[in-house]
Amino acid sequence: MRVILQRVKEASVTIDQQVHAQIESGLLLLLGIEQADQTEDIEWLCKKILSLRIFGDAEGKMNRSVQDIEGSILVVSQFTLHANIKKGTRPSFIKAARPEIAIPLYESFVHHLEKGLGKPVGTGIFGADMKVALINDGPVTIIMDSQNRSF
Repeated sequence: MRVILQRVKEASVTIDQQVHAQIESGLLLLLGIEQADQTEDIEWLCKKILSLRIFGDAEGKMNRSVQDIEGSILVVSQFTLHANIKKGTRPSFIKAARPEIAIPLYESFVHHLEKGLGKPVGTGIFGADMKVALINDGPVTIIMDSQNRSF
């Protein structure tokens, strides 16, 4: 699984010109699922995301997690995170998981985050044409990959 994590002041996802989900201070997660991903990838990523200390403390130092600030999370599926551009100019998405594999993993990922956060997590709709808006805070943007944990 590959995640682009962005610390945000606010974020939303719009589908068919209707706001589907929106959050205030917290994290926007763009999630790409590949064929090799399993439950242990979900567990590792969720634990890391929920405990990542990237929010400011009283002195402005990044010492607080999304849990510490009682922040929100918005998860948007994005298979294009697994684009391979090694050859030519048209990306290949051969490593991205097919919907029958990806959807249950996506739903489990969201469930794990909700359990750890103790409240609902906003989502897009898997496979939909989505418009994502955000106000990046910092900006703080981190790339995480469960297949390459030293990334």
